[in-house]
Amino acid sequence: MLTFSKYQGLGNDFILMEGRSGQLSAEIQTPDPGWVQRLCDRRYGIGADGLILALPPEGDAELRMRIFNADGSEAEMCGNGIRCLARFLADSDGDGPGRRWSIETPAGLIIPELQNDGQIRVDMGAPFLDPASVPTTLNADSTGLPVGELTLDGDTLALAAVGMGNPHAVVPVDDLNAIPFERWGAELECHPVFPAKTNVHFLKVHEPSQLEIRVWERGAGPTLACGTGACATLVAAVLLGLSDRQATVKLPGGPLEISWDKPGASVFMTGPAVAVFDGVLN
Repeated sequence: MLTFSKYQGLGNDFILMEGRSGQLSAEIQTPDPGWVQRLCDRRYGIGADGLILALPPEGDAELRMRIFNADGSEAEMCGNGIRCLARFLADSDGDGPGRRWSIETPAGLIIPELQNDGQIRVDMGAPFLDPASVPTTLNADSTGLPVGELTLDGDTLALAAVGMGNPHAVVPVDDLNAIPFERWGAELECHPVFPAKTNVHFLKVHEPSQLEIRVWERGAGPTLACGTGACATLVAAVLLGLSDRQATVKLPGGPLEISWDKPGASVFMTGPAVAVFDGVLN
């Protein structure tokens, strides 16, 4: 029998499994993609945007996180996911406000902190802007932001690329409801200018402190929220001259507060994470 918990952050939902003390077998620590797909299936499985494993650290951190998308592929990082992991750890261990965790991820060391209001504030680290580190073949402009134009079936899109340990494409648009969201999202995810594929975010700027995005996640498709995507969007919008350095980013599942003080500094993300249910797999 294998226990699990399900958590969601702004509707971006995850299956979490406890393995900090070595409870999870090697087979589960590096799961078969087909098994992950079955778990995440919303009709035949538990239903989730991804699977998160809490594992023993390999270095000096407190624990290690592995996250797998609904299609079974492994992601480097996930902002909503790491908030859900932090809430799961706090609920499991009885931790209160002020608790911080150092968590190893393929994107580096990430540090979430439990706030007095129950939300999670996460030091997401500095954004990656060097094209090779995103990765993208787009060229950087005078601000250091990789930018370019792509033509998709006759539509020319201006876009920017930002890495938050995982790749992101940010596409400013005038009307989020008028775009062919699924077609553009699917085509940009797999476009050759993103050799590791990419998450895609269509951005509407309401005012410099109020941004709104629709999210197409690599390996998952449309989702209600993407924490790393909200961070990448703010960075791109700042460098494009569209946004303040601190802004509310509205996603389909709700808002995140994002701040980036200066180039080279960490991006901070604050938002909720909520337990949904616990269960057992036979």
